[in-house]
Amino acid sequence: MLTMRDVLQARRTIAGHLPPTPSWSYPLLDAAAGRRVVLKHENAQPTGAFKVRGALNLLAGTEAGDALVTYSTGNHARAIAYAAREYGRPATIVMPEHADEVKVRAVEALGAAVVRHGADMGEAERFAQTLPGRLVSPGDEPALIAGVATLYLELLERHPELDTLVVPVGSGTGAAGACLVAAAVAPGCRVIAVQSQAAPAAHDSWRAGSCVYRQNRTTIDGLATGRGFAGPQEILRAHLSDFVLLGDDAIGDARRLLARRAGTQAEGAGAAALAAVLARPELMGSAVGVVVTGANATELELAR
Repeated sequence: MLTMRDVLQARRTIAGHLPPTPSWSYPLLDAAAGRRVVLKHENAQPTGAFKVRGALNLLAGTEAGDALVTYSTGNHARAIAYAAREYGRPATIVMPEHADEVKVRAVEALGAAVVRHGADMGEAERFAQTLPGRLVSPGDEPALIAGVATLYLELLERHPELDTLVVPVGSGTGAAGACLVAAAVAPGCRVIAVQSQAAPAAHDSWRAGSCVYRQNRTTIDGLATGRGFAGPQEILRAHLSDFVLLGDDAIGDARRLLARRAGTQAEGAGAAALAAVLARPELMGSAVGVVVTGANATELELAR
């Protein structure tokens, strides 16, 4: 099990690469939510998403010259590509054949090799396992969790009054990081996870107490996982207060609200936490921390 010592070490590692991201409230958003909502702007990261924190921390602990292999539909891919460039490592990313063209180009622009394979993440994962190099799981990597946990440490240090954190879940590294930090520095702060009901693998794994596979039908890339990951699930079972499932349409509504009332572009996963605040107010406290986890919306999302 990870500890705060790992998170503090990750913060020292990441500090040489990334500054803290801003966090503040927007009165019009507070009015819509009926409570104070503090947005943490991970959409301001150089890769447009929070996962770069975990990738930089992971790469710091790998052997020099190691070739990296991973699989992703977007933000994890971009994070590994960015960190590999920072550390001078070769990286190969397996992306499903239907992966968004702009996201593929963004990964290639960072110097990583992209291999398109499979109809979904499951097929991409199985193919990645056959390639030479150090395989990086999007979920079962303690260094990834410790790295992304640093954003919640920043958030709670700046806003110790928060009584609730709401976290979107794909692989679950972000929610696990939030749980780890809240338990250590703000034990009275509840952590609530949210996932698309069209891809409920992490939610169902948490409810079942063991990792399960589920059909993945969501249109939201950052939430599009078909199985639970053991590492994050272990932490979620120990510390998570609740887990919410929402429809993709509700998450799309939250994206529009962020754009209109907070001047913030978010991809679907980046708006999922706000969607949960709006849909399940009875679960929320009076001061809620919401992370805009990413801004890398597809052209289809932008058109909507």
